[in-house]
Amino acid sequence: MQVKEDRSLLSLISDLTQETYTLVRKEVALAKAEMSQKVSQLGSGVASIAIGGAVAFAGMLVLLDAVVAKLTEVLPADMAAWLSPLIIGAIVAIIGLIMLMKGKSNLEAQNLMPQRTLNSLQRDKDLAKEHKDMAREQFAKEQTR
Repeated sequence: MQVKEDRSLLSLISDLTQETYTLVRKEVALAKAEMSQKVSQLGSGVASIAIGGAVAFAGMLVLLDAVVAKLTEVLPADMAAWLSPLIIGAIVAIIGLIMLMKGKSNLEAQNLMPQRTLNSLQRDKDLAKEHKDMAREQFAKEQTR
């Protein structure tokens, strides 16, 4: 009877090893797929930002020129030539800095992490620990018989 239990335990260990190997392979495949998706998403986002930025830049130059011209009419004549572009330039620079900081935060590592894969790996780790503990308990029970 003891031989049959040992064979059963060896069979279980063999099955566990094979299933662990399969699980790791599938997790790696999931990580690759998710990272590929994230890289594609990143490339698409960067291209859109670059093209949109160039078009918006051209439009903003025209609009800013119009605002400077209008502000020149309102300011005193002796200061209008230099003060009008200075005021508009400062406002635009502040807005630009805010937009740059927002864009930088969107590209931080935590936003590009393969979160589904990390969550799945954590669940697998917890499950493996639970099964390891159960196997130890079962083995200890069998040893005391």
